[in-house]
Amino acid sequence: MNPYAKLVTMTSLTLGTTITISSNHWAMAWAGLEINTIAIIPMISKSHHPRATEAMIKYFLVQAIASATILFSSLINAWSTGQWDITQLTNPTSCLLLTTAIAMKLGLVPFHFWFPEVLQGSSLTTALLLSTAMKFPPLTILLLTSNSLNPTLLTLMAITSTALSGWMGLNQTQLRKILAFSSISHLGWMTAIIIYTPKLTLLTFFLYTLLTSAIFLALNTSHTTKLSTLMTSWTKTPMLNATLMLTLLSLAGLPPFTGFLPKWLIIQELTKQEVTFTALTLALLSLLSLFFYLRLTYSSSVTLPPSSINQTKHWYINKNTNLLIATLTSLSTLLLPLSPLISPTI
Repeated sequence: MNPYAKLVTMTSLTLGTTITISSNHWAMAWAGLEINTIAIIPMISKSHHPRATEAMIKYFLVQAIASATILFSSLINAWSTGQWDITQLTNPTSCLLLTTAIAMKLGLVPFHFWFPEVLQGSSLTTALLLSTAMKFPPLTILLLTSNSLNPTLLTLMAITSTALSGWMGLNQTQLRKILAFSSISHLGWMTAIIIYTPKLTLLTFFLYTLLTSAIFLALNTSHTTKLSTLMTSWTKTPMLNATLMLTLLSLAGLPPFTGFLPKWLIIQELTKQEVTFTALTLALLSLLSLFFYLRLTYSSSVTLPPSSINQTKHWYINKNTNLLIATLTSLSTLLLPLSPLISPTI
């Protein structure tokens, strides 16, 4: 991509996100979401591959429908109440439409169908933006309106997202699709707790962004996109593969890594709010996701793939240590001891 085009694109992404998260007016929030959508489209289709073009069209259509639904919801609410404040969403029809639109933008079940396909057609860096930065503006709107939304509907969407993402990720061999279903699963955890403790939702999102960034950047460095390629990538970057294994275990939520912290706090808070059934269901369904995380870990570092004479050999190249990946990996595995400091602020 042309450097000037990349600069305009990244500036537009930053501007759209800033407008959405800092606005109290529905029209401004909608405008920020539209700027984000238009800015990310060239990054999805920059490879000029048919799969990338298909991913771009799918992303544009879904996001356009979701943005139109958000605008329609705000219009209905303004018609019935006479004001455009985001926090004053009182009309029941508007609440239902907004929940549908935000679920479509985030990729929550049952509006998840587009997300794995779009990530599969994008590059690893673009997939990282779609999984992290592009989720923040709609999640902010969900945080601002969480008091007005239906708790039962949000809990149902959270449980089905965790269940379906774990189930559909079991037989995947493409790493971007596996990470897409991982994103849907983590969004389910965020949606389950957003009604009771919005700060915990933000903490979960920030930690998920940290973990996912470390994994995507590590995969991008080793040029790994498939499970079969992951099995042989240790010959190129052995130390990076070892740290990738630890980050994957952290993303799975295993103690004593950082990824265990949000799940621990969410289960604790749900138990305090006397919704033990939801906490138990989420904890049991996380075992499905744990299976494909462990399969990735096993494939990357624990076992050697079957080799043959005709197999292409990967030459070991002694690359310089990437400081950003090293920092993100360290934070992804070592932040759990800070939980006594984090818990009182939530």
